[in-house]
Amino acid sequence: MLALIPLFPLVGFLINGSWYLFGQAPAGRKKASAQVTGTVATFFIFLSFVVSLLCFMDLWGMDPEHRFMEQVLFSWMHVGNLNIDLAFRVDSLSTLFTLVITGVGTLIHIYSIGYMSHDATPGKFFAYLNLFCFAMLVLVLGSSLPILFFGWEGVGLCSYLLIGYWYMDEDKAKAGKKAFVVNRVGDLGFLLGMFLLFSALGTLDFEVLRSAFSHGQMPHNMYEFKITVICLFLFVGCMGKSAQVPLYVWLADAMAGPTPVSALIHAATMVTSGVYMVSRLNFLYSLSSVALEVMACVGLFTAFFAATIALVQRDIKKVLAYSTVSQLGYMFLACGVGGFSAGVFHVITHAFFKALLFLGAGSVIHGMHEEQDIWKMGGLKAKMPMTYGVFWVAWMAICGIPIFSGFFSKDEILWHALSSPHGSPIFWGIGVFTAMMTAFYMTRLFFLVFMGKPRFEESHGHSAHGGGHDASHDSHSKGGVHESPAVMIIPLVVLAVLSALGGLIGIPHYNWLEHWLEPVIPAHEGLATGIDPNLEWVSMGISVLGAILGMRFAWKSYQNLGKVKGWADRFPIVHRLLENKWYVDEVYEWVIIRPIHSLSEVLWTCFDVKVIDRIVVGFGKVSGWTGGVLRFAQTGSIQTYAVMILVGLVITTGYIVYGWI
Repeated sequence: MLALIPLFPLVGFLINGSWYLFGQAPAGRKKASAQVTGTVATFFIFLSFVVSLLCFMDLWGMDPEHRFMEQVLFSWMHVGNLNIDLAFRVDSLSTLFTLVITGVGTLIHIYSIGYMSHDATPGKFFAYLNLFCFAMLVLVLGSSLPILFFGWEGVGLCSYLLIGYWYMDEDKAKAGKKAFVVNRVGDLGFLLGMFLLFSALGTLDFEVLRSAFSHGQMPHNMYEFKITVICLFLFVGCMGKSAQVPLYVWLADAMAGPTPVSALIHAATMVTSGVYMVSRLNFLYSLSSVALEVMACVGLFTAFFAATIALVQRDIKKVLAYSTVSQLGYMFLACGVGGFSAGVFHVITHAFFKALLFLGAGSVIHGMHEEQDIWKMGGLKAKMPMTYGVFWVAWMAICGIPIFSGFFSKDEILWHALSSPHGSPIFWGIGVFTAMMTAFYMTRLFFLVFMGKPRFEESHGHSAHGGGHDASHDSHSKGGVHESPAVMIIPLVVLAVLSALGGLIGIPHYNWLEHWLEPVIPAHEGLATGIDPNLEWVSMGISVLGAILGMRFAWKSYQNLGKVKGWADRFPIVHRLLENKWYVDEVYEWVIIRPIHSLSEVLWTCFDVKVIDRIVVGFGKVSGWTGGVLRFAQTGSIQTYAVMILVGLVITTGYIVYGWI
């Protein structure tokens, strides 16, 4: 039963992929449309959701100590002491991720049918989308680190294919390549962590590892320094996949892909895989205070750093991209202070409201004929009332307003940052200030897009991309701004309901989610010394007040756009730094990329051309010369060949006789 969960999207990939590669349309007939290929892809990911739901219901009825199911398909590899089975395992943690991946993934597939309706190759797009879901499901269902790593690399490949989907545009192709290369840097750390873990314990199976570290005890051949090194190497992999500083630079450029891809990558799947891996290995990280502290500091700095960049971005998808980086930082802050269940909680709520934000942004882009500059929007509340309504819910959720989903998970993280023995008032203070910035830039986005006076021409037909869906959509766009079709709006409504009510699974002191996860993630440690439990209410009140102040400041400020535009003149250095994303990409260009290019140029001209090429050419010349010499012996005369055979026999006979003597 478990194998069916990843199998169904794999079947969808094979059908749509074969359709695209081999199903050439007869003359005078169209290729398979987005409606046909999208329906096939959606059907199979929905089947995965149904099976995931059945597995969840089965787990619900089990005793917590035995709440898991495992299926071994076959022995994958057996080399020395390394024996890896291709096995899937579903438990309290992985079942939540499978439900989110398949559930939100189904909604994104449905939405894509409308969004990609004018694309030239919808079969290829939906094949990639299904393959992405297959890889992500393998990642969360794998019973060992190698199986997880197989899915880990699979989503990396699929992200390259989807981000660079419109590869004829050079910028989009570069964005896909950038995501692929940066993730490979992180994956090196992941591999080193796996190698060290296997060399120490001789296994990479999650349950065997968990039993080895049972009751918080270290195995006899392990000590804290070794555990710290292993944890930090594995965290490097998370920094790449989940876009933490300094390996976050690929995520904003991932906006080059179609908007449904942005929603799939940024909301429920790829970027949360690092949080899943850390939560799965919580028993290992809990034994290294250094690794936890590094994770918390990196997560907190990432949250703050990305939020500052989002304050001034003009591209609607770039604002949401840096928001994603910031929210991922919150998740790692939670894990770093020991609140692994709080990090998982934020993964779930973030999947709801961030998918809604990206798909809502896609609806705006669709209705605005591919315009993405929020300064060229405004007044869309009247033009796109349904999109406005669902976007409002997502705005409330990400700002952390009660009772929307983001409030509960964000508050849980901030409380852990303050009250945990691994936490600190400094962590809490920076987290609250970052939440204020989040409320500010999201209110800025919401106001500039939906409120105020329109700042666009009714029939501009502008294209911000110049390729793929965008150009073809422009050719079909007539008239002014319009609401998106029902096939795009219905998934938004479902996500809006989840964004509004999804946080109820983690109500403080009645936290169903925390109790559900206890078989995999033990209950968090007690409060730090000197922390009063009643401070939770104070923390909650301050965080909500901070969010309201950030929202109010942005709302009041952007009612006077002339005054806001003057901020750039009053603080030119700060504005330029934030607008250019702290020049991190430029630093990477000068410090890493250009030196590598220069070194490669030198190695190519001095070593490759003058040494390697000459050696290869030399072998060719030697072969030609020896062939020319031997050609004289090939006369074509039978008598000559007979004499040569006779001479050879005499020499051979003489050698043998000499050996006897």
